[in-house]
Amino acid sequence: MLEPNNNNELPPIPGKRYFTIGEVSTLCDVKPHVLRYWEQEFPQLKPMKRRGNRRYYQRQDVIIVRQIRGLLYDHGFTIGGARQRLVGDDAKEDRTQSGILVKQMIAELEDLLRELKA
Repeated sequence: MLEPNNNNELPPIPGKRYFTIGEVSTLCDVKPHVLRYWEQEFPQLKPMKRRGNRRYYQRQDVIIVRQIRGLLYDHGFTIGGARQRLVGDDAKEDRTQSGILVKQMIAELEDLLRELKA
């Protein structure tokens, strides 16, 4: 799972519905060719494809990419180990991801409130 302290190093996820592969690359600090490779290796990662095979990631996909990145880069898992960890944590993942989403939304709303007060 992506630890909340690792999440602080990455930029917050904007409140958009869809993200291009370039935006996800920037948000997750991973190159686009690595994202394409991870799509083949991790069944949980399935961005929507439109005309011309353009990939559009949703917020949930960005969170999964951050989890994969955390497992591989921060915790030293292999691809196979990270895949097993993600599959094994499906029940816990739903609760954890909901908590992460709530925390991110609260942080974004607090930032917006500060901007409105200024």
